[in-house]
Order: sequence, then structure tokens, then C-alpha cells
Amino acid sequence: MASRQGGAGDAESSRSGSTERRTASTTAPAGSRRRAGRSDTLPFDPETGDYRRQCSPSPRRSSVARTAEDPPVRDPGLYALTDHFRDRLEQPGRYVSTRTVSDAIRRGQLRWNRTDGWRFALVDGGIRFVVVVGDTETNSPVVVTGWTEVANREAALDARRWDPVDVDTIAVRAALSESASTPIPDRIRPRTVTRPFVVGDHRLKTEPGEPYVRCDDCGCRFRSKDAITSRGCHGRSGR
Repeated sequence: MASRQGGAGDAESSRSGSTERRTASTTAPAGSRRRAGRSDTLPFDPETGDYRRQCSPSPRRSSVARTAEDPPVRDPGLYALTDHFRDRLEQPGRYVSTRTVSDAIRRGQLRWNRTDGWRFALVDGGIRFVVVVGDTETNSPVVVTGWTEVANREAALDARRWDPVDVDTIAVRAALSESASTPIPDRIRPRTVTRPFVVGDHRLKTEPGEPYVRCDDCGCRFRSKDAITSRGCHGRSGR
């Protein structure tokens, strides 16, 4: 299950209800989709609550024999993590973990998307966890990326694992990503995000009524994701 995240690099959240663990980054080149080592697979078994023994994967079709139309496997233990996804696990405000990935692969709805390929999507506690996977261009299945969306705001606010800041953080991040080049002041204005979440080089917050997100370090204001990612953060000296 996902938990609230207090800061980057937390190995395991100390806040109530946490059952997630994050994987550490490696020194592999960014964007690599090679077969990861044992520490980079998804060892968590959501059915038992234990970390599975590392052993040889069960037989499966080779990536060469598979096509984009072949549904991906539903065994989380066979998946490695890309460097891109490992980086996301360490960012505050993402609310994704190896546990949520395992749950989505085992129980989520499977959908094909022309842009990303195969996606697993699982709604839990009012929040939709989306996991993009692939195995046609790699030696083994990989988790390419993942994110969260607000599926039902009322249900999310009623869930014990989320507080209003968590829900607003997920809503703002998803809105920024939906159309990166489009300013979204009306979707930012109602949200209150007092714990910074990371996009690009910036740690972002919002205030009720303000039509922008503001970097907590450099003070820059943004209304779209492209504006955020196109400008580096120079810390407080950049104000």
C-alpha cells in the first residue's frame, strides 16, 4: 500500500499505515532497460507480506518471441526496474512503491495504450496506481514507469492512509502531466500542497487561490509542467 511521503530517499515511511519500501538507485546509465540485479527486482509478495526468496525465474517465453500484442506476465517477481522508475521511487510526492507495483501487476486491470504500451491500473483507497511495463525489447519484463491519479476524491479523503495534502499533491501532479505544455491555473488554484513534491529540479508547493505552483527553493512560479522542466533550480540565490 502507498503511504504519505515526507521526503526524498526515505527507505520506509515512518508515518501511520506505511508498508512500502523503495529501491536504491544504481550507477547504471540513465534510461537503461537491462536485466537488473537481485536487488532491483520486485521481491515483495503481496499475498504473504514477505520478501520472496531470490531464485531463478520460472520459465517464460523469450523477449524475442513476444510481440507488442502479447499481454505481459502477472508475476511481479519476474520484473526488473528501469533506472527511470528507480529514480521516481526516491522522489517525494510520487506515492509509488515496489509494493504498489506488485499489487497492480497481480490484481490491476490490464489496458493497452498506443503511447506507453501495456499498463496495469489498480484503484485502492480512492487512488489509481498506474504501472507501465514492457518486455518485447528487453531480456526480461521491466517496470518502465508508474504514477498515481485521484480516482475518487471523497473515497481518498476517507481512506486512513491519505490526508488532504496527499490527495491534493496527487491531483496537482496528475494535472500538470496530462498536458505538459498547457497552463492549468484553474486546476492548481483549489489545491493546498504544504509538503514539497518534486518535478524536474524543483520542489513545489501551492497555496489556496494561487494559480501557480511555487518552488520552495528558488521561489519561481509555474503554471505548466513544461515551464517547470525547462528551467533549472538555482536555490534561494536564484530569487
